[in-house]
Amino acid sequence: MWRAWAVTAMVALMSADAAIAEPASVEAYMTQPRVTPDAVIRYGPAPAQVADLFLPKGPGPHPVVVLLHGGCFLKQFEGLAQMSGVAADLARRGYAVWNLDYRKLGEDKAGYPGTFQDVATGIDRLKAEAGTYDLDLTRVVAVGHSAGGHLALWAAARGRLPRQSVLWVAQPLPIRAVVSLAGIGDLKGQGQVFGIPCGADTLDRLIDSEHRAAPYADTSPAEMLPGAAKVVMVHGVYDRVMPPYTGLDYAKAVRRAGGQAEVVTIPEAGHFDLAIPTTAAWKVVAGIIEREMAALRH
Repeated sequence: MWRAWAVTAMVALMSADAAIAEPASVEAYMTQPRVTPDAVIRYGPAPAQVADLFLPKGPGPHPVVVLLHGGCFLKQFEGLAQMSGVAADLARRGYAVWNLDYRKLGEDKAGYPGTFQDVATGIDRLKAEAGTYDLDLTRVVAVGHSAGGHLALWAAARGRLPRQSVLWVAQPLPIRAVVSLAGIGDLKGQGQVFGIPCGADTLDRLIDSEHRAAPYADTSPAEMLPGAAKVVMVHGVYDRVMPPYTGLDYAKAVRRAGGQAEVVTIPEAGHFDLAIPTTAAWKVVAGIIEREMAALRH
């Protein structure tokens, strides 16, 4: 029942946005055509333990965008196919794009620690693939949409994981900047906001709060500040899933902790415009990624 409610609630919220400024709907996001990648790399035996690699034309070494899809961490919202369009667009702009899937709630061993271990293992797999595909791992930017925005922020903060956590690994791949597209940085402080469209118990299931004494310590980016990566929180002004104030609050927390963060609010955009390559909002996002990647040359 709760899954049906979550889907209905998200559709209703997006329909409310449409009445105001006609931002992209959840249906527009879900029905995007899938673009075939240049290579498919499996990093584990589960169906979701896979990365689609999109490569730019021309010689490398290629800067890398790690792309993490959203979908409320739920299996029914898929994600990998829906992000293939923006992955292909970024490849045309000169980046190697690591469009990463991971186990989602509803799949075997998803949640804690499986979902987080998938993201970590999938990103670190770039070390093994760099030589084959001429990847520049000194210039890595993580871009995540919605739930993937959280995972991008988390992945960039892995160097701050408590050593006693099962998620801790030595020498995780450094991520130099994060562009979070309507992502959630503070699971504890903003969980109720996220729970309205995605289901009230979704985050509890993700982080296994029922069985763990400190479930946020190694899952919420807000608990691992300051990270080394520059953070850009991007929101559509009409986003009712993760409203702009959530990104502003998280950016303030990052700066209070001594990190670098900014907020970009895009007019006439809702939650899904940020992840559809034909929208005006995506052109703004692509420009932000270009700016952050260019800064890594210095």
